[in-house]
Amino acid sequence: MKIVNCGGGSLGHVCAGVLSSHEGVEVSILTNRPERWSRKVVVTDNNGKEFVADIKVATSKPEEVIPTADIVFLCQPGFLISNTLKQIKPWLNEACVVGSIVSSTGFFFQAHDILPETTKLFGFQRTPFIARVGEYGHSARLLGYKREVAIATENIIDTEAFKMQVERLFITPTVLCANYYEVSLTNSNPILHTGRLYSMWCDWNGERYDHNILFYKEWTDDASQLLIDMDAEFMALLGKLPVTQGAIPSLLEYYESTDASSLTRKIASIAAFQTIESPMKRDEDGWVPDFESRYFAEDFPFGLQYIKSIAEQNDVPTPTIDKVLAWGLSKIEK
Repeated sequence: MKIVNCGGGSLGHVCAGVLSSHEGVEVSILTNRPERWSRKVVVTDNNGKEFVADIKVATSKPEEVIPTADIVFLCQPGFLISNTLKQIKPWLNEACVVGSIVSSTGFFFQAHDILPETTKLFGFQRTPFIARVGEYGHSARLLGYKREVAIATENIIDTEAFKMQVERLFITPTVLCANYYEVSLTNSNPILHTGRLYSMWCDWNGERYDHNILFYKEWTDDASQLLIDMDAEFMALLGKLPVTQGAIPSLLEYYESTDASSLTRKIASIAAFQTIESPMKRDEDGWVPDFESRYFAEDFPFGLQYIKSIAEQNDVPTPTIDKVLAWGLSKIEK
């Protein structure tokens, strides 16, 4: 099996290691920085287990790897997906499956616009791994596995066989969703990240912090309540769409919580999240928000914006989401 990973971020590194650890799987990397990739990439999980990726080819030229690929897998932020799909389109073979590690940033919407309508597609509802780069192109850390992941497929005839293949490749129990809405619309990053960012910095006026705020470990009840309010609007939208009941659980259900305080305790206690910092940068006077980070560049215009747009199309009011989205977009514009 020949797999091409598009993108060299944290998930690109970890997926390269995990996927190529299977016998009979060959992984190549399509990246803008091929010269920085080693032939061996070592991925280490929190239990000390190592996955060693044997990278077949690292290249910036799609014609070198896409024509023979069985799976092309996008491990990229939303703002890069459209351009990547346009780059690979001329070189795709009819049997190739095109997938995305994150579907909530517009993968299916953009694939429908760019690729032939018969293209085989799949996408994850939530990422299967929590990942961080160690040394770029050489090592990465797999900080946590998910208990279960969900995928949606299109134009794949034997969906059950494909689901089992995904389970094997990503070593994570996998379920099939009914349609692409169930993976494209999520209350994970587009609501979880944006709501937390708003709660931290909606009133920020340039003050400095003495440390980089731990994004999850220092979670607050204000953030939890905002998430609950945003999520209620999101769940109302799902009620207007062909989404299987329960396919996308509410945040309170997903985190096994009942109110803002219990949600705070749950999120702040997740072991795999303990060391994750906020999108901040340091200057000579202290720490400040980094409004150019991926948290802003991706989760507002390529996450929450899709939810807002589809809510408008279905006449679902979203006043809390509107407030958070308007704030986030204003920071990006600045």
